[in-house]
Amino acid sequence: PKMKLPGQEEFEVSSACENVPTGELENGPGSCPSPDGTSDTDRGDRGVPTDSLLFIQLNELLGWPQALEWRETGRWVLFEEKLEVGAGRWSVPHVPTLALPSLQKLRSLLAEGLVLLDCPAQSFLELVEQVTRVESLSPELRGQLQALLLQRPQHLIQPTGTRPCQGSAHPREASHNEEAPLKEQRQNPLRQKLPPGAEAGAVLAGELGFLVRPLGAFVRLRDPVVLGPLIEVPLPSRFFCLLLGPSTLGRGYHEMGRAMAVLLSDRQFQWSVRRASSLHDLLAALDAFLEEVTVLPPGRWDPTARIAPPKCLPSQHKRLLSQLREVKGPSAQHGALAEDRHGHWPHAPSPELQRTGRLFGGLVQDVRRKALWYTSDFLDALHPQCFSAVLYIYLATITNAITFGGLLGEATNGAQGVLESFLGTAVAGAAFCLMAGQPLTILSSTGPVLVFERLLFSFSRDYSLDYLPFRLWVGIWVATFCLALVATEASVLVRYFTRFTEEGFCALISLIFIYDAVGKMLSLTSAYPIQSPGSPAYGCFCQYPDLGGNESQWKKTEPKDRDDISSMVRKVLGDFSSVLAMLLGCGLDSFLGLATPKLMVPSEFKPTLPGRGWLVSPFGANPWWLSVAAALPALLLSILIFMDQQITAVILNRAEYKLRKGAGFHLDLFCVAVLLLLTSVLGLPWYVSATVISLAHMDSLRRESTACVLGEPRSFLGIREQRLTGLVVFILTGASIFLAPVLKFIPMPVLYGIFLYMGVAAISSIQFTKRVQLLLMPAKHQPDLLLLRHVPLSRVHLFTAIQLACLGLLWIIKSTPAAIIFPLMLLGLVGVRKALEWVFSPQELLWLDELMPEKERNIPEKGLEPEYSLSGDTEDSELMYQPRAPEINISVN
Repeated sequence: PKMKLPGQEEFEVSSACENVPTGELENGPGSCPSPDGTSDTDRGDRGVPTDSLLFIQLNELLGWPQALEWRETGRWVLFEEKLEVGAGRWSVPHVPTLALPSLQKLRSLLAEGLVLLDCPAQSFLELVEQVTRVESLSPELRGQLQALLLQRPQHLIQPTGTRPCQGSAHPREASHNEEAPLKEQRQNPLRQKLPPGAEAGAVLAGELGFLVRPLGAFVRLRDPVVLGPLIEVPLPSRFFCLLLGPSTLGRGYHEMGRAMAVLLSDRQFQWSVRRASSLHDLLAALDAFLEEVTVLPPGRWDPTARIAPPKCLPSQHKRLLSQLREVKGPSAQHGALAEDRHGHWPHAPSPELQRTGRLFGGLVQDVRRKALWYTSDFLDALHPQCFSAVLYIYLATITNAITFGGLLGEATNGAQGVLESFLGTAVAGAAFCLMAGQPLTILSSTGPVLVFERLLFSFSRDYSLDYLPFRLWVGIWVATFCLALVATEASVLVRYFTRFTEEGFCALISLIFIYDAVGKMLSLTSAYPIQSPGSPAYGCFCQYPDLGGNESQWKKTEPKDRDDISSMVRKVLGDFSSVLAMLLGCGLDSFLGLATPKLMVPSEFKPTLPGRGWLVSPFGANPWWLSVAAALPALLLSILIFMDQQITAVILNRAEYKLRKGAGFHLDLFCVAVLLLLTSVLGLPWYVSATVISLAHMDSLRRESTACVLGEPRSFLGIREQRLTGLVVFILTGASIFLAPVLKFIPMPVLYGIFLYMGVAAISSIQFTKRVQLLLMPAKHQPDLLLLRHVPLSRVHLFTAIQLACLGLLWIIKSTPAAIIFPLMLLGLVGVRKALEWVFSPQELLWLDELMPEKERNIPEKGLEPEYSLSGDTEDSELMYQPRAPEINISVN
């Protein structure tokens, strides 16, 4: 009969979160629930308990029959590190590979050996006496074995800042006269990589000539005990395994020791063994591990090759479902899947997008929800990372203000300019950060709104209208329409903005950033030409002082070991990398004395247009009926504002960013409407959420795990949600008017580089760009994308071609006099996506994009039909268990 896993009933119903192996989060080793019930980390997997992290060490007996000694030859947390004796160092962490016979021999040895569960030993000496108390050993052999086990093992411990010795590295030797950890153990830098509460497991293996038969023992201590110098890190030990026997051919006991260590490093085996009550339970856990082992055929791969750790650890869901199928049959797996789909469906509706059925009901709910977090929105900003984000986004914001201010001045013939751009950015941005539902959003002038401003001014000039009063009435009507949208909870329609719409809009804005940055830099070649080497003005030359070669003026430095720089210093340098790059550019420009255009900031606080005050007259020279006629262009602008604002909001509030404090779609649109009215009255530019800068702002505030165990990459924990960075950025933007003597030293090419960087980073990280690359890539060189496993390549190309056609059409309309219908074309993206349901099956759209809300509701009603099924033994279930990393990501590190 099939052995049942120990504690199987508890395992099946457990819903605790998986213990985070990468160390404590920023608020402690556990995740703190937020008021809305979500977790800080979202790393939990159903059925995976919150046990302590286990550090496993393999000590091998070497030197038989001459001088016997114990030497640490391997260690595990999640991955394996081997001792490279010749190099005197530990190998890079890698995925361990085992020979199948070693697991089978280990099982046989454990089945015939000694198993002590909840052993009461309080010291290593007591533990050794318990292990050696077997009938097969004579008193003399027992004494020899105890003395051998009590010998102090040799560890390769290297304090931070030391280099591994080349040749032979002789670890420390000593007798086991005391149980206290050694000084080297307490100073071991590996201890800093392990989270508080971690425990240890020791595996001792080797060949011993005076033994007649193999000796195997497995011990689980009732209370974890520090076993003196046995473990290189002074951690309390929970497990102890002894595998000894007579000499054999090959390295049989070494491989059995590795097999035992790998078993203990497996989360579900470790969970079962912690709850085992007999040898039967221990063997059942080992059998469950064997059923999931993947065998690589000999001759098809190099056994000496080391498999690098994956970038993302796979979910434990599949292993749980496989065990449930073995225990209770397919019906249990079907039920678990049906229950799990509702919690892991990638497009689950958020509470912010549920209709209340009352006027301004969504706005009231947003205000109540965000009021709970208002105090923490300022306290959470007390972190050095926020200072780096302020500097980075500040430079991007003033670049945007200057660029769009200059373009706006050209488009409106001086009616608005750089000063209005600075003042409007500061006032609107600071007010938005104080009142908005998503304060991480950065308000700014955008390309589509600038196109509308140009068209509005051209219309006013052609018909001899007073531009600013006409613009005021357009702004009043836009604010009215937006308030009507807030009152009717129209923001819930953003559920229909799938990845197809988001990627099209993000790609368009990113291309505008790239086009403007490259165009501005190319325009500098005429006013600031690049000198050729033959030109008299060319000031750079190389001097050959002798026949020995060229003399370098740079001092060559020897590379340092990465351990010479603490992890904290590297983290700070990573957070400030973009700012340091900008400062380096400014420093090189000043040091080399290059003739580059510098940042021009207005030095006087007055409107750009001579003769006008800060308040715009409602009518001016315009007829009264124009105030009513302004509703027509205002309707188009309202569509543009709604699409521009809400598409950006959907992108920023995706579940992949693990935001704890929720979104505020209705509150954000309300704030934009009020600020549109304010800027219209003051004659300042109109502002809406800036997609690329907002994404850069969020990414500069990424939170990652602080302590990473051996081989595991830092895990994404979420975004540092607060209001202070945006508020400070906009206050500095307003103060920049008075900082002209300092800002005038910043070269414009450095600021254009920020634009170019953000545009390229944004467009290169979306799935659309990856699918465009597939169009130019032979099939054999294509990456192993999940969508390519489930959707025919021709269908992928068709979907990409449709997106390219939509993007090209948007660009053409934006760049032609037909730009007046640009807002309708943005709205048309949603219609095109809806029409794709006639071209692609729901299964294809599930992989290429996301399902519309009504399709998601229909799938559970129809049941798990083959087309929609995410269960079974196929790879379709991969979609549900893929780690949800941010799809649109801008790395600033």
